[in-house]
Amino acid sequence: AYVDWEVELVVVIGRRGRAIAAADALAAVAGYCVGQDISDRRLQFADKPPQFSMGKSLDTFGPLGPALVSLDEVRDPNDLALTCDVGGERMQDARTSDMIFGVPALIAFLSSLCTLEPGDLVFTGTPSGVGSTRTPRRYLAAGEEIVSTIEGLGTLRNRCVAR
Repeated sequence: AYVDWEVELVVVIGRRGRAIAAADALAAVAGYCVGQDISDRRLQFADKPPQFSMGKSLDTFGPLGPALVSLDEVRDPNDLALTCDVGGERMQDARTSDMIFGVPALIAFLSSLCTLEPGDLVFTGTPSGVGSTRTPRRYLAAGEEIVSTIEGLGTLRNRCVAR
């Protein structure tokens, strides 16, 4: 299997909005949580051009947790440490400040395309260190534990199970 991991800050939308200005974007947020964006790379790259969404849409992919942390409990969503360990080995270690786009810019952009609804989830992107970009490539194996942590949000632990 070619199943890969990604730790991501997940923004949970709390208020309906369309065409939200970046300056007002955080007012639309209910809170944040840790996301494990799991991807089947073979499925993503099976077609030309690649189809990224399908490889992220399988049963058990995209777990969230360990809790929804409210806006007032997060100092700055644009500067949080995030890590991902797979099988006890540190694979990703970065800060949300390293992201190309911060949370307000992402919300402004997405809401320019569609109406955001309460409960919508915005996976904000992942830092370097995913298995498909390593040399040699490395993918999840049955039984391995994926441990993803984001500063102030907690730690999400899941074990990879063979299908």
